[in-house]
Amino acid sequence: MELTEEIAGNFARIALGHVARPYPYKDDHVFESEQDVRAPRAAHPVFFGSFDWHSCVHGWWTLLTLRRLFPDMPEAAQIEQLAEATFTEEKLAVELAYLDRPTSRGFERPYGWGWLLYLQLEAERHGDRQWGERLAPLAQAFAARLGDYLRVLTYPITVGTHFNTAFALTLARAWAEAHDARLLATIDHWALTAFAGRSDYRGWEPGGDEFLSPVLSVAMLMGRVMPQLQFAPWFEALVLANSWVERECRPVTVSDRSDGKIAHLDGLNLSRAWCLRGAAHALGEHPALPLIEARATEHLDAAMPHVAGDYMGEHWLASFALLALLSALPGDTVAE
Repeated sequence: MELTEEIAGNFARIALGHVARPYPYKDDHVFESEQDVRAPRAAHPVFFGSFDWHSCVHGWWTLLTLRRLFPDMPEAAQIEQLAEATFTEEKLAVELAYLDRPTSRGFERPYGWGWLLYLQLEAERHGDRQWGERLAPLAQAFAARLGDYLRVLTYPITVGTHFNTAFALTLARAWAEAHDARLLATIDHWALTAFAGRSDYRGWEPGGDEFLSPVLSVAMLMGRVMPQLQFAPWFEALVLANSWVERECRPVTVSDRSDGKIAHLDGLNLSRAWCLRGAAHALGEHPALPLIEARATEHLDAAMPHVAGDYMGEHWLASFALLALLSALPGDTVAE
């Protein structure tokens, strides 16, 4: 399956329908006093939609990425108009001020941090607009927090949900490659320390509400951190020699898409497809490529029919479908 203008237009219409939809909304907010009782839009005038802050951020990444790849599609003009009204200096200053609250230290950490950096990286690619420049102070604030966080994070968090360390670092690393050599070095050193010695994965995956594969998220990150000659034997020892990819890595079943947690499993199918394709790129020529590519296709095919339908999945799944589809393009454009 490839990303076509028809699919892009469909994804764009989905995201346009939720990035400015204020309710329902799940707020990641610590109340310090009665004065903190407010509507989400008061604290987050940019990222108030899409059910929660992080989904709004990557909904915007979806829209800007599609605008860049398909500038002539009818939805591109709508994206541009809404982005101009949304990414203003005044609104972004409110988002930045929110981080200065003492109780905002863990706000959206690390998932939302990684996505915000990835969004700003994409916004910079739109040279006809100032979106990247306007988002830069917010990105720099999150980058500084990420560097500080890694210096105190003794152990990786390997769950398949928003707290997953490797997934956030994969997104943040792409931003750091372009903007912050010190953060890039910190990420790479931390990742090697945490994961280079891991092998023979035997985790109980999938979990009932996971949208990330704990092991494949790490593989995606390490495929960027390690050179190919180091990555290939590491990946073999992790999930190939023990037949985990062959035996265990199969598309998962989603029993109730109206349940927001269970609907995460559609995202697991999509993120596995993305990670498997990323591993295939990082491996180069390898005997296991047919198996890895087949598993990626199986997962993508299982999830693509369900990107839209129920809002519990619809407000975020297109972003993960886009990650998976982009990873099939030459050069693995998700990391460029």
